[in-house]
Amino acid sequence: MSPGPAVTGLLRLDPAQAPIEVVDLELDGPDGRPELRGIGDTSPPDGLTGGGAVLALVRVSGRPVGLLQTVLDGASDPVLALAKAAEPVCDRHRERRDAPEALSAPDPAPLVSVVVATRERPTALARCLDSLARLRYPRFEVVVIDNAPVSEATWELVRTRYADQVRYLREPRRGLAAAHNRGLAESLGEIVAFTDDDVLVDPDWLDALVRGFADPGVGCVTGLILPARLRTPTQILLEARGGFAKGFEQRRYRLDRPPADQPLFPFTAGRLGSGANMAFRTDALRAVGGFDPATGTGTPAKGGDDLLSFFRIVVHGHELVYQPTALVWHHHRDQPQDLDGQAFGYGAGLGAYLTAAVCGEPRMLPALLRRLPSGLRHALASTAPPDSGSVRRSGARRSGAPPDDGGRTDGDDGAAWSARLSWRQRRGMLYGPLGYLRARRLRAAEATGEVGADVR
Repeated sequence: MSPGPAVTGLLRLDPAQAPIEVVDLELDGPDGRPELRGIGDTSPPDGLTGGGAVLALVRVSGRPVGLLQTVLDGASDPVLALAKAAEPVCDRHRERRDAPEALSAPDPAPLVSVVVATRERPTALARCLDSLARLRYPRFEVVVIDNAPVSEATWELVRTRYADQVRYLREPRRGLAAAHNRGLAESLGEIVAFTDDDVLVDPDWLDALVRGFADPGVGCVTGLILPARLRTPTQILLEARGGFAKGFEQRRYRLDRPPADQPLFPFTAGRLGSGANMAFRTDALRAVGGFDPATGTGTPAKGGDDLLSFFRIVVHGHELVYQPTALVWHHHRDQPQDLDGQAFGYGAGLGAYLTAAVCGEPRMLPALLRRLPSGLRHALASTAPPDSGSVRRSGARRSGAPPDDGGRTDGDDGAAWSARLSWRQRRGMLYGPLGYLRARRLRAAEATGEVGADVR
């Protein structure tokens, strides 16, 4: 990371500078003065007064408009220093005040069901539920799905701390898609929103998601996902190469209006959003069959459930809107030993999703075959180890595997991104179709009572 600031442009995330403080900077704070907050509406970290590396979300009148990366010297007031560095985004934002995203919420506000699937992570879940309690949206319910639990920890947490705020349900079939389907079946809202237990939601998250549904043709809205913490080299490497952000401009996707900059659309569903921040018209998601239970974390497919749901919504004639004002903060894994499996899982989920897409929508096979050569080139390029000293564009989708090298922090994120983990992701992509077919066989056996519900 260079000492100079960068805003929504080329950012360099260097694990050697861990920790990087992540903060929330509002340029139009009380009395027109900038205001600095920590993540999840908390106080900013004390470490800012001593200087160091910072990654700040920049807001103007509450709207996220960009990322600021800089190094504070410790001698200046951190709020004023960050505000001055962020000045270039102010004029650009004010020129976009009439963007389609600035639609008002429907009146009366529709009921929203917020579904949080979890498995044996009560500490993370409590953090997520506390952030949901701070939502400003007037009409919502929270449904916690305890997926194939092996202890009473989640139930005890909900019973003792959130009994009057949360509906608790158990789903015995292991798998994220199965848990989400249970939440979908039990949801009372006109809109159903999904987030993960390792996420903090912005207080205006639901307001922004609901505004995305102002057009009745919209079937799905996704939002912005930013890192909640960059305390360890592993977290920094994950964000640099495996982050979820899709940028700060609203985008709309329809099958009959393919985006010019995405020649593989609609098969590049990862460009459309991520499962930690997605919402659907409840009737529309039910009509396309919900989530494929043979996909997702907790199944042999490893992932792909969210990508498949976006694909299904689009190919069935609904519009999908990416709404960057719908913001959540994701807690990345922080241990290097987790990353081998995560790299393989990224690739496997992609391969499983594409297999499931063709199996479920065979009419799309000719379109996939036409895009296959360029798709293979894209997959090989996106999973290749980066060149030394490479940089990434803030908000762009990175589909390469997360780096590891045992947490090495030699000051070069390209060097730390090991060829071994890139190969792990490519192996995962090859495995994905087999994993999906295996998961389908297991689900079919469950339906006939031949095996138990646990599909490890």
